[in-house]
Order: sequence, then C-alpha cells, then structure tokens
Amino acid sequence: MNPHSFLFQAMIYLAAAVIMVPLAKKTGLGSVLGYLLAGVLIGPFVLGFIGHEGEDLLHFAEFGVVMMLFIIGLELEPELLWKLRKPIIGLGGLQVLISSLLLAGTGWFFGMNWQSAIALGMILSLSSTAIILQTLTEKGLMKSAAGQSAFSVLLFQDIAVIPMLAILPLLATYAPVVSTGEAPVSTWVSVLPGWGHTLVTLGSVVSIIVGGRYIVKPIFRMVAATRLREVFTATALLLIVGIAVLMTQVGLSPALGTFLAGVVLANSEYRHELESDIEPFKGLLLGLFFLAVGASINFTLILQHPAMIIGLVVMLMIIKGLVLFLLGKIFKLAIGQNMIFAFALSQVGEFAFVLFSFASKEGVLPQDTVDTMVAVVAISMVLTPLLIMLNEKIFLPKLGTKETAEEKEPDAIDESNPVIIAGFGHFGSTIGRFLRAHDVHMTILELDSDRVELLRKMGFKVYYGDPSRYDLLHAAGAGKAKLIIIAIDDPGKRLEMIETIKKHFPDLRMLVRSSNRIDAYDQMNAGMLHVYRESLDTALRLGVDAMKFLGYRAYSAHRSARTFFKLDEYNLKKLASIREEEQYINAARELIEELEDTIKADRQNMNFSDDAGWDEEGLIKDATQGNLHPAKKT
Repeated sequence: MNPHSFLFQAMIYLAAAVIMVPLAKKTGLGSVLGYLLAGVLIGPFVLGFIGHEGEDLLHFAEFGVVMMLFIIGLELEPELLWKLRKPIIGLGGLQVLISSLLLAGTGWFFGMNWQSAIALGMILSLSSTAIILQTLTEKGLMKSAAGQSAFSVLLFQDIAVIPMLAILPLLATYAPVVSTGEAPVSTWVSVLPGWGHTLVTLGSVVSIIVGGRYIVKPIFRMVAATRLREVFTATALLLIVGIAVLMTQVGLSPALGTFLAGVVLANSEYRHELESDIEPFKGLLLGLFFLAVGASINFTLILQHPAMIIGLVVMLMIIKGLVLFLLGKIFKLAIGQNMIFAFALSQVGEFAFVLFSFASKEGVLPQDTVDTMVAVVAISMVLTPLLIMLNEKIFLPKLGTKETAEEKEPDAIDESNPVIIAGFGHFGSTIGRFLRAHDVHMTILELDSDRVELLRKMGFKVYYGDPSRYDLLHAAGAGKAKLIIIAIDDPGKRLEMIETIKKHFPDLRMLVRSSNRIDAYDQMNAGMLHVYRESLDTALRLGVDAMKFLGYRAYSAHRSARTFFKLDEYNLKKLASIREEEQYINAARELIEELEDTIKADRQNMNFSDDAGWDEEGLIKDATQGNLHPAKKT
C-alpha cells in the first residue's frame, strides 16, 4: 500500500478524527482539542503517517473557516450587525490596537528592530475564529455576553487582516524569501496604483452586496425550481468558492467576503436550506483544519528550545488575556462573562500562519523568527480548549459574583426561609415566582453569575455559588430548612447535589427536577421519591388540547390525562430498576399496553352526562342558543 496515496491519507485523517474526537468529547475536552490531538498523533513527530505536507494541507483546510463565516453571516441580519457596531469597532478596535502595541513593545524590548516588532505585534494580536466560535457554540455560549463580545472582536480582527496585508510590505528590512520553482502570485490589483487598488476593492464589496440582493436570489429561485438538491448544493458551493476567488484576486480576506455574502442572504427564503447544505462541508473542513494545525507543530524546534518556546507562549497569552480582561471591564462585562471572554481569545489565530508566510516572503521577518512563532501560535491554539475548561472548572466558581449570603446571618436565613431553591433558570424561576405569590419565603442559590446579576435587578434575592457544595448549603440553612427544590440545569450536578444532601442533611426533603425518563431513573436509583419530569406535564397538557380540538369532551380528556399521569409515574418506578436492555424493552412494552387498556376501559365505564360543565365554550354556545335546561341555567 502506498502511504502517500490519496485514499490512504484520507483513511488516516478519518480514522484519527473518529477515534480521538469522541474520546475528547467523552472526557470533556471538546471536539476542537480532539482534532488537534489527532493531528499531533498522526503528524511527522509522533506516528509519522503525515509528513510535512500537513503544512500545505493547512492552507487548503482554511477554507473551512471561510465556510464557517458564511454560515455565521447567514445567521445574522444587518440590523443585528448595526446593533453590534459599538463592540465591533470599540471593543475589537481597542483589542487589536492595544495588543499590537504591547506585543510590539515586548518584541522591541527583546532586541527586534521596530519594523519587525510592529509586524509581529499586529500578527499576534489576532485570535482564532475557528477554535473560539466552534468551542463557544458547542458550549452554548454564543448568545451570551461573552459570546457576543468574542464574536465582535473576531469580526473586527478579520477585517483588520486587510490593512495588515497592506502595511506589512512597508515594514520590510530583510531580503525577501524566494521559493525556487514557485510561480509568482499575481492578482488583479498587483499592477494597479493605490487609487486603482482602492476602487477595485470597494467595487468588489459593492458587487457582493448588490449581487447577493438582486442576482443571487433569483438564481437560487431557478435552481430550487429544478427540485434537485445536489444542484442546489453545488450552487451554494459555487457561490462561496466564487466569492473566495474574487476576494483573493483583489487582495482581501476570503472569509470577510463570504461573511458579507452570508449577511446579505440572511433575510433570504433560502437561508435555512443554504445552512443545512453547507454545514457538513464546513464541519469536515474545519476538522481537517484543526488536524492540520496539530500535524504542523514543529516538535523538533520545541525540543531544541523548550524553555524559550514555553516562555513565549505563556507571556503571549498572559499579555493578551490581561488586555482582553481590562477591555471587558471597561465595556461592563460581568466578571464571569469577562473571564470566559479573556480566556477564549488569549491565543493567536489561523490567519497568523498566512501572515507569517507573507511576512517571510516580503522580508518583514527573518525565517528563524517565523519558524519559532509558528510553533508558538500552534501551541497557543492547542492550549485554548484546555484553558476554557480550566476556567469553567476552577476559576469561574471562585471568581464569579462576589456577593454571597454574608449580607444576612445564616440563623436569620434559616429562621425566615424554610425553602431553598437551587437553580433559578426557566424551571426554577417559575416555581420561585409561584411560591413568592403565596408569600412563601425562600433562599435562592444560582451558579450562573450573569443570571444572578439579572435576577437581582428584577427584585429577587439571589446568592451566587455552587449549590452542590456542602459549605454553601450549610450557610443557606439546609440543616433547618423544610425542603429544597433542586432545579439546576446540569443533570450531573443534580445527582452530585443529591448525594451531598443525603450525606450531610439527611432530614432535608428534596424535590428534584428531571429532564427526561433516563434522568429520572438515575435520580430514583439514588433514592429520590419526589422526581418531577419537566416535559411530562406540558406534553399531557398539549395532548388534552389536541383531544379537545378533535371533538372529545374536556372532562374525559382531563380525566384520561390524569389517569395516564398516575399510571406512568407508577410504571416509572417499576422500570427504574431494570438495567438489561432487552428486559427493559419487554417490560416497557407490556406496561405501555397495560396503560392503554386501562385508559380505554376507564372511558367505556365513564358517565359522560355530568361532564358538560368542563366545556366552558360549549356552555356559552348553548346559552346563547337557548339550549340549556332551565334548571341548569341557575
């Protein structure tokens, strides 16, 4: 078998991803780090399945970033971009400017000339769009304040690549690197004067906006009329590739061009179809990009100068992290969100590989500096998912909102609040508002620092902290409270909290939220008697309404729902103890048939003559038509 053949290489990439990514997800490291580790494993410095062609693959795989920005653009509307103009220009602009100056000053301090130092500072000020957006999306943080701020900064950075490409040649102080046998790259604007370059650039951007609004939509309409999905997919890919080529030919970032096209098409009727068709290609190419980054790390150089490389990585990420954290405070991010924001963007991004290659060819940076910094950039990207996880597990719980139960003595809380609610999201807040309307006093514990701030503004007395910790429960008066409502979002945290309370507060009654049947089984096997499945009541309420719309009387529908609820809860206890799959399936089938037979028998024996009072709309109709019996009108 030829190890350099296309099929063999494809098999190696796919096998590495299939093995490493699920393992990384299972251990909580995230898919991005899984791809990076897979690249390191199959790269030239470990197993050697991939040679130095991984660096060439990196440039091809960067097209995954282009596709990702197209999809992000599709999910945004111009109005939303206008609303984000302050963080994009203010937060993003300040981040690039301050980081560039500080990193350039550091390079100059260590002996670089000022031209090379400025070039290095600009390149290192960029962060990884691919890693950050992928990681924040996986964790559901894109809609948070940290996610929106990170996106704003990344968007400005992508735009900033354009002037950086224009400025770098002006900083050249070394002899340009000429690759033997490599044809010179020419663009449409390479022979134009400055004013011509500007006109062509502006014309390209305007053509994308106008074409997307008035030309592309009718084309998609015609293609969609063929009802051939593969042709529609090909058209979408042609649009993205065409824009990338156009942007490259005018010296702009392909990612910026496709992002702009996505924004223009955000209001299109084909938006969701485009997303679903492009998503698989984007995911594969992004995975390939991360694999290529891992495979391109020069471990020989790292092993030769380990202290220098590690020192540069640490210094770089500390400088960027501090700048981001201070800017987050200036722009009034809550401390928890600010920590996520600073940790997420503290690495260097994928555009650095392109800019370092360009700087080397233009004589801006010496080749040995470029080789060292490429290794530093790759390591910073690999460390990012680990730092985000470290922040979640260690720093956020300790450095979140500082207001705690110290405002009120524990004895006073115990005395006045017989109820503790752990978790005050959509589930817990509904319970809390219902209890407060009945003058029930409660102590509310919440782990999300931003939610704490919001709830306090809404008039709730909320304490920040991890409710699964013994010391926080003790301070909240768990030893004397009558009951605790466990409504936190994380199923694992709920089980952890159950064990803590059973161990330290055995007399405290627990009412526990359950996401689904599997979650309920785990809680019941942990000894819980009062388990509340959050979707069961809503599903039955919908079923009752469906029966009423189909002509069933309201009383019989509500009675059947109540019967179903009781029997399903009873059957739940029977099934919770069965772990063997085939045995569980057989038992579940029998109980389902038994439940259905019971409801049918109950309906046959029901007296329907006395249920008219349940149908309010029917009563009103009968009354207006004079159909009610005189004795029943009173």
